[in-house]
Amino acid sequence: MRMAAPPFATPAFKPARKRSATKARHVLVAAVVACIGIAPACAGEAPPGAASCSGCHAEKPGVDTPVARLAGHDAGAMIAAMQAYRSAQRPATVMDRIARGFSDDEIEAIAAWFAAQP
Repeated sequence: MRMAAPPFATPAFKPARKRSATKARHVLVAAVVACIGIAPACAGEAPPGAASCSGCHAEKPGVDTPVARLAGHDAGAMIAAMQAYRSAQRPATVMDRIARGFSDDEIEAIAAWFAAQP
C-alpha cells in the first residue's frame, strides 16, 4: 500500500509566506497593466480630439510660432486654461469656441496626454 506524499513534498506546495509574496506581485502587475490601459498618456496614441490641436500648436520643439507648444506642459494648467476659455473668463480669438466643443473628460485626457509628451 502506497502512502500519499506530504503536501510540502509536492511541486505545487508553497509556504504561506511565498504565496503571499507571489500574490502581492500578481496584484502589482495587474495594477500596472490596468494603469497603462487607462492612461493613454503612457501609450503613444493620442486621445480623441488631441490631433486638432496641432493645427495651431507646434508638435516639434524647433518650430517658430507665436502659439505655445503643448507637449510637456503641466496638465493642471492646460485644464484650467481650457475651462477659462470655455467659460469666456480668458480672452481668446478661437480657443473659446474650440474649448466649448470638449467635455471635461476629453479636456483632462488631452491635457494628460500632452503633459506626458517630450
